[in-house]
Amino acid sequence: MKFDVKKAREDFPILKTELKCGHPLVYFDNSATSQKPLSVVEAVSDFYLRYNSNIHRSAHELSENATRAYENAREKIQSFFKADDSYSTIFTRGATESLNMVAQVWGGSNLKPGDEIILSEAEHHANIVPWQIVSEKTGAKIKVAKIREDGSFDFEHFLSLLGKRVKVVSVAHAYNVLGSVNDVKKIAAAAKECGALVSVDAAQSAPHWLDALSGEIDFLSVSAHKCYGPTGIGVLVGKRELLDSMPPWQGGGDMIENVSWEKTTFRASPARFEAGTPDIAGAIGFGAAVDYMNSIDSEGAKLHENELLARLADALSEIKGLRIFGWAKGKLPIVSFACDGIHQNDISTFLNTQGIAIRSGHHCAEPLMKTLGVSGTCRASLAFYNTAEEVDIFAEKLSRAVKLLS
Repeated sequence: MKFDVKKAREDFPILKTELKCGHPLVYFDNSATSQKPLSVVEAVSDFYLRYNSNIHRSAHELSENATRAYENAREKIQSFFKADDSYSTIFTRGATESLNMVAQVWGGSNLKPGDEIILSEAEHHANIVPWQIVSEKTGAKIKVAKIREDGSFDFEHFLSLLGKRVKVVSVAHAYNVLGSVNDVKKIAAAAKECGALVSVDAAQSAPHWLDALSGEIDFLSVSAHKCYGPTGIGVLVGKRELLDSMPPWQGGGDMIENVSWEKTTFRASPARFEAGTPDIAGAIGFGAAVDYMNSIDSEGAKLHENELLARLADALSEIKGLRIFGWAKGKLPIVSFACDGIHQNDISTFLNTQGIAIRSGHHCAEPLMKTLGVSGTCRASLAFYNTAEEVDIFAEKLSRAVKLLS
């Protein structure tokens, strides 16, 4: 049965918005953040209206209800990412904080001069800058695995970088600019042969039901807001044994066993890394987003997204002077492009006057832009609730923009 996109759109009230420009919203900025289904909004609202309370600290009914909902959300999320009991799921502010935790807590505690860190040249800044900070502090060296012309990970070059000095490999499951999906399980298997820890940024892949976690992956970082959940919440899914060997990320309430003036002892993960009052409503909203994603015909949704991607790529290939970056097989429904002689911001500004939301700039991947030889790109990123009609509108308006701005 064909995926019912019309029915899916009914779950997202914002998609019915008519903008100030007089056009209906065409939302093609899903890689930046996805829209939220009504069930997620209601779950967050329900918490504040019916059982708002702090967690883990009180015996009263509201606190017990809040604690139960918070911990139930953790269980749902851990199950969604197929993490068994050898993993622990820690709530963070998002994939950026998760990646920083891996770099600064694990890396800061374990790396030393002469050690090597492998990243790839298409990484998001969130998977570059934390390792640069740690590299400067520890004396470890960063090595960069190349990408191929089609935007795919150059596995052969990666293998040439591996050796006994490599202590960590940190890569994206999917690139936010190019849409390329990396075989992280294959990458992890190779990294483990030289004893390296493996960290995966799954911020872009998770919203598209792509499994990344396997027994050879040590850390997985995810943001809720890209998975149809609230902003300001995410998770770090990590090997429990590794997490329990790491020092705390922050100090405060609820992450301690005992405190005295002489010594403080810390709880095991996940509590060890969740100091203070967390984003309770956000965690509950993330759990509701997982429930929603589980309710969707995921195979039908992925097929629908692939059809939209093919339609969009075909339409854009007809526009003279337009270059698409990244055409690897199996990529996400993300199309980054540049138009000869036209600044990317001018294109996105014009499209905004037509009700179309895209992203322009370097997309927090400035090193990649240098590899591509551009200052920035326009990026149209799709989700299962987008339609073929929206793709056609986008292509027509973009063609008009190129003619006007050339």
